[in-house]
Amino acid sequence: MFTGIIQALGNIKTKIVYDKGAVFGFYAPSFDFSSVAIGDSIAVNGVCLTAIEVGHDFFTADVSQETLDCSTFAQSAQGDSVNLEKSLRFDQGIDGHLVSGHVDGVAEVSHQVSDGKSTRLQISAPDNLVKYIAKKGSVCINGVSLTVNSIIDNSFELNIIPHTLATTNLNALQVASKVNLEVDIIARHLEQLLNRQSAQ
Repeated sequence: MFTGIIQALGNIKTKIVYDKGAVFGFYAPSFDFSSVAIGDSIAVNGVCLTAIEVGHDFFTADVSQETLDCSTFAQSAQGDSVNLEKSLRFDQGIDGHLVSGHVDGVAEVSHQVSDGKSTRLQISAPDNLVKYIAKKGSVCINGVSLTVNSIIDNSFELNIIPHTLATTNLNALQVASKVNLEVDIIARHLEQLLNRQSAQ
């Protein structure tokens, strides 16, 4: 589990694609690797990945075909910026919201406008995911915990404050940019529970 509070920016150092998967290398000199070991989970643009090699300023991870199919990793390239977060510890506070690191799908920036020092983004979500997004609820975009301002048809609006713009790769987004989307995990579990109750 994660919180959606980004700890560092890194970039894709290597990308090796093979049949039904890939291996990615991530370079992150500002990320604290002192407590990271092989087998640990790190959220990369919101995707939970397992470190298979760890250095003082980099790590590598396998990316399955399932992850390539439901995230932006398939289209990513060497040099692309990525948001990084270590997995949640029991003694750690939650400043964002509970994030599983299991990305639900890819969304697209449909509108962008400056709002003072902040930026307002309108994100177009896949039809099958819109129902899980609520006004004033939480979503995770590229691993960043954000609050939904409003919902318009199959799109939702977010306000990105200056601090978030300065410390994440959301500052590089523009119209037509693709992003990893994870909806509220509670909404998904509630739907599954209600569906089972209805079936019974």
